[in-house]
Amino acid sequence: MSLIKSKKRVADHGEVFTPPWLVDRMLDMVKGESDRIDSRFLEPACGSGNFLVRILQRKLDTVEVKYGRFKFDKHIYGLVALASCYGIELLADNIAECRATMLALFGEYMSVTPDDDAWHAALHMLSLNLIHGDALSMLAADGGPITFVEWGYIGNGKFQRRDFRLDRLTQAAGLREDGMLFQHLGKHEVFQPVRSWPPMTVRELAAHGEEPKGAAA
Repeated sequence: MSLIKSKKRVADHGEVFTPPWLVDRMLDMVKGESDRIDSRFLEPACGSGNFLVRILQRKLDTVEVKYGRFKFDKHIYGLVALASCYGIELLADNIAECRATMLALFGEYMSVTPDDDAWHAALHMLSLNLIHGDALSMLAADGGPITFVEWGYIGNGKFQRRDFRLDRLTQAAGLREDGMLFQHLGKHEVFQPVRSWPPMTVRELAAHGEEPKGAAA
């Protein structure tokens, strides 16, 4: 596997990819989290997904072990695993490749195709979780603020979606320095979503369609 796409991309963007063997060694250091279905991971310069794809693969291995005999539960917790993976990437071709690879991996593990609701629900989640933008400026490619979606599985086949702006979430570091973080947990404005959505089933997620990547509602 080549660690670069071109010398120009290295010079312009510092783009160098992490080899798979190193990805696995690093993830083994946090194996308890990288194998846990609902643990959240953010890669702020995700490239074409070397880390995120492997993290998703580990999570889906856990789903298969725990829920492989039950189609409904397998699809639900496969989506929980997918929904816990987040990435930001500056280059459009990389983020497109990352989304496509993760969707293909989900489809393979879940045995679903574009004819299935679970496939379209996964596509919708990936369109929101993998953002074309700049993690340093915290702006999406369309110029709007990067917004992350928190997906919570609330039971009975339904997911709760809440949207948070990245620039506001990063203010939590300042609260920690001021000794305020736990004092105001859940009450301070940085912990408040910019939008909350009604609970949605997998079919409703599948029918929701793609939205602008990273822009606040």
